[in-house]
Amino acid sequence: MSVAFGDGNIADQALEGLALEGLALGDRRGDERAGRADMGSRFREPFSWKARAPAAPGMRVGEVDTPALVLDLAAYERNLDKMAGIVSRAGKRLRPHAKMHKTPRVAFDQIRRGAVGVCCQKVSEAEVMAAAGITDILITNEVVTPAKLERVAELALGTALGVCVDDASVARALSSACAAAGAQVRVLVEIDVGGHRAGLSDPAAAAGLAAVVEQSPHLVFGGLQAYHGSAQHKRTVEERRATINEAAALVRRTIAELGRLGIACPVVTGGGTGTLFQDIDRPEWTELQCGSYAFMDADYGRNELEGGVRGTGFEHSLFVHTTVMSTACVGRASADAGLKAVASDSGAPLIVGRPDLSYNLGSDEHGTIALTQGASLMLGERLALVPGHCDPTVNLHDWIVAVRDGVVEQVWEVAARGALT
Repeated sequence: MSVAFGDGNIADQALEGLALEGLALGDRRGDERAGRADMGSRFREPFSWKARAPAAPGMRVGEVDTPALVLDLAAYERNLDKMAGIVSRAGKRLRPHAKMHKTPRVAFDQIRRGAVGVCCQKVSEAEVMAAAGITDILITNEVVTPAKLERVAELALGTALGVCVDDASVARALSSACAAAGAQVRVLVEIDVGGHRAGLSDPAAAAGLAAVVEQSPHLVFGGLQAYHGSAQHKRTVEERRATINEAAALVRRTIAELGRLGIACPVVTGGGTGTLFQDIDRPEWTELQCGSYAFMDADYGRNELEGGVRGTGFEHSLFVHTTVMSTACVGRASADAGLKAVASDSGAPLIVGRPDLSYNLGSDEHGTIALTQGASLMLGERLALVPGHCDPTVNLHDWIVAVRDGVVEQVWEVAARGALT
């Protein structure tokens, strides 16, 4: 079995550890059988289920244990190639969001195609990516607690690291943490271009914060963070274009205020998969943060392109495979992918190739499938689901099973799963 992490293998170590754990577990069970009276008082470390991947290279896709994240490598690679070409021809930089895939192998595939690095949303995500060998990382979020600021400073010692701020007190605290560590961090001022999650909406205030950054000896002003999250899911081209035009106007006003203070703006980063064809021709953005394009999901499939075509121009490559485990109820069946296997924040998943079926995420470990008149499912039948939202769905799994032509080619660890701090 070969389980790929980054560019290396962890299979031998994982299997060896699993074997040793199994031997030790057997010894302990023998001890327990000899003295049942105190078995409740002896704690042992739990078995590590993460060591058990749902598949191994060479398996047919129908042999993959379920529920499992299954990646169609051919579609995935076409998505990566298409995005790389679009961004390169536009003369922009691509910095994909790693929060979507949480998998160093995917980040390396994107960088090999020209991406300048990755975005991370949490310090812990950045730590995982850096440990895997990613050298250029932007934390596209505010980091405010002393412990996290210390981690940022430590991470910057071996990584070209950037972080966003929207408050002068945080910039000063970050500078102090960097001074203590002997580090230097590039800092981007976040502006609120309409997402209303964070960032300054007043261009003069944003320029004033950039001046604070420039005056801090351990910080380097890196430009503006100008990401509009909710714009990605506006359904019509007209809605997305109007939203991005408004965002661009704020970017221009902020750059003008920076210029009045004599501050150059080296980068404006933002944009995403949903607004790609609105962002790509805008001169305000020099760097795009598209992420979901690599995998795609059902929610993005509801967007419209020019001509009324649904989707974003990229293919669905990520699926959750599930197995029918009960057909006892008339008019419905149950499968083994519930709320713990598929995120529900953007609606129910779609069942590939079965428009006569609908999938309901009604409980933790069960998905309920409503059967229309004449539809049927067999016990043990396998279904492929397109998740409503790829990002949180990936975070529910330890492994991505990468498949080509119906055969498992590799199994990738979702190494930043649960990296929330």
